[in-house]
Amino acid sequence: MVEIFIDDEFYSEEEAKVSVYDHGLLYGDGVFEGIRAYNGVIFKLEDHVDRLFDSALAINLDVPYTKSEIIDKIIEVLRRNELEDAYIRPILTRGNGNLGLDPNKCGETKLIIIVQEWEPMYGDLYSEGLDAVTVGTRRNSIDALPPNIKSLNYLNNILAKIEANAKGADEAIFLDNEGKVSEGSGDNIFVVKDEKVKTPPTLNNLKGITRSTVFEIAEDLNIDIETTNLGLFDLYTADEVFVSGTAAEIAPITQIDGRTIGNGDPGQMTKKLMDKFKELTGEKGKPIH
Repeated sequence: MVEIFIDDEFYSEEEAKVSVYDHGLLYGDGVFEGIRAYNGVIFKLEDHVDRLFDSALAINLDVPYTKSEIIDKIIEVLRRNELEDAYIRPILTRGNGNLGLDPNKCGETKLIIIVQEWEPMYGDLYSEGLDAVTVGTRRNSIDALPPNIKSLNYLNNILAKIEANAKGADEAIFLDNEGKVSEGSGDNIFVVKDEKVKTPPTLNNLKGITRSTVFEIAEDLNIDIETTNLGLFDLYTADEVFVSGTAAEIAPITQIDGRTIGNGDPGQMTKKLMDKFKELTGEKGKPIH
């Protein structure tokens, strides 16, 4: 039975509740992170907590804890649940308010931490590759709701996933309002062409922690990697395409919009990055004990 942390108290799954007046529920007014622990080590925990605080700052959300306190609480929740391998979801909501929009009417910020066992998101597809589609839903405009705010309002992502599901695809690929490649519905995207890795700049997509890890791995393996704008042509003509994210880890894409990528199998460059990522996850992070 998983125990869930809410405002310094622990509750069973059945008892863990928030008010119907919580602005996180009413308006998606809050922020969150997705973090993983591997073999008793929380991968890049400090980086995730830094990003949580950045998201909170961007929506002017007061965090009634220090970064060190949230790190300690995440570790406490994992220990209490006796989990060594886990997906971790810290959530900050604006707290209880009324049916109006005004955040000044809300009470104290609420902290929720959920942990659970969760295998990599794409199951058996890591050896086969994902079938992806570009979707008509555009990524949130950077001057409306910047994608770098990891907010509780994920309706943009859900609409993309609905479209991918309707088309029988494993993942959706967003374009921005200018037709540039943005990201997947839950992950960053990379292409490989002539042994060089390319990925869009993070102005129109989330500054992924796993994305930054891909850059570190590429440097270690002497792989050329470049941040540059990408279009549909770059996706369709790539030798390899892969996505990265905390839930997804690193996953190959072998088909996009009915077009076969490369030879239709996960590429050698992608597999090198996947293997190195697995090595890193048990080494680089904060020990639970």
